[in-house]
Amino acid sequence: MEVLNKDSSLLFATFSPYYKGKRDPKNGNVEPFISFFPKRMKRFVLIDQPHTGSDIVEPVIEDYIDGKLKKKYRLINLFYKPFYLILKSIRSTENDTSILFKIRDIISVVHVGFASKEKFQYFVGLESVNVLAGLILKKMGKVDCVIYYVSDYSPIRYKSRIFNSVYLALDRFCCYHADFIWDVSKAMQKARIEAGLDKLRSAPVIHVPNGLFPEYIKHLPANEIRPFSLVFMGSLGHENGPDLAIEALSAVARKFPKAMLHIIGGGSDLERLKKFVVKKGLLKYVKFYGMIPKDEDMLATLRQFYIALAPYKNIKGSVRFYGDSLKLRAYMASGLPVVTTEVPPLGRELNEFGSAILVKDSAVGLADAIVDLLSNPSKYKKLRFKAIAYGKNNTWDETFKNAFMQMKNPK
Repeated sequence: MEVLNKDSSLLFATFSPYYKGKRDPKNGNVEPFISFFPKRMKRFVLIDQPHTGSDIVEPVIEDYIDGKLKKKYRLINLFYKPFYLILKSIRSTENDTSILFKIRDIISVVHVGFASKEKFQYFVGLESVNVLAGLILKKMGKVDCVIYYVSDYSPIRYKSRIFNSVYLALDRFCCYHADFIWDVSKAMQKARIEAGLDKLRSAPVIHVPNGLFPEYIKHLPANEIRPFSLVFMGSLGHENGPDLAIEALSAVARKFPKAMLHIIGGGSDLERLKKFVVKKGLLKYVKFYGMIPKDEDMLATLRQFYIALAPYKNIKGSVRFYGDSLKLRAYMASGLPVVTTEVPPLGRELNEFGSAILVKDSAVGLADAIVDLLSNPSKYKKLRFKAIAYGKNNTWDETFKNAFMQMKNPK
């Protein structure tokens, strides 16, 4: 397997939410791909399929040649228009799964790949349906190497047994027939095997963790950090543990009256949490920021705090057991020691590295760990030093370079 060079070409099929006709930059993987690949190869083509819930349904195609965007368009023609009208009538929320949208994804990938005059050296598909289309293109002689890129996996993904069985079957099929598997978490392949995957038939698995852009990896001098400040950043749903952070604050504030919990995140749970804070009598100890849309602004806000919290709940079947944690990576990039639970695989990795403390998902355990860190400056300094060290090289460039080096020399 050759490493990337100026003669390489790559077709990337993924999905994003679209609002007012524009891609939401927080989708997680498109911007890193666009930043890394086009400038390193002859041709890079992106097929971006709008989530259900977006205000457009037509796939967006971006064609880069020698690092420059040469063509951008929506995949629209007379043949597809009746199909798109049906999709527009059934779209609801971005979390819904619709078979018709999956059919759209397969058709769009095969269409773009087959219409290309040149063969692609690499195909990267996020989600099994896109990889299925990539395998069709390989069979047609339009792709050399198919990569199954997995950012989200759980053996209990759907409540419906039928849907879940289909999901697992598609995942296994892609694992057996792709040339390589890119997993964002090392826990994914183990979970697949426990769910029935034959590891002897599986394609080689490469750990391709999420990263950050280098300009976002910064930390403040110790004298510029707010003492006794705690921060929770991210989605505010129950499974991510913001309620636990608030409950733990009661005990922390009794020991350290200057303690303050800063909550960064928005959505439908924000008002619920505000009411919960009032109910707990903690209004003067909590500050809500809402959603901070720009990553640079969000990370600049994170850097000023003392301890970061990631109290994920231990919920059976949760994807948090198997996925990567962008929250924890943002904390490391900002040089923040972390108190987290045993749920996220990255949390366990950071604990072994020395930049995080693991606790059970309880308010008591969380509060005890926070009080211990606030009471022990030398322990805090060691964790902070390790957090800065971990975050230093956690860039997208390093992630993708390492992935291709491992593809060149698979174990």
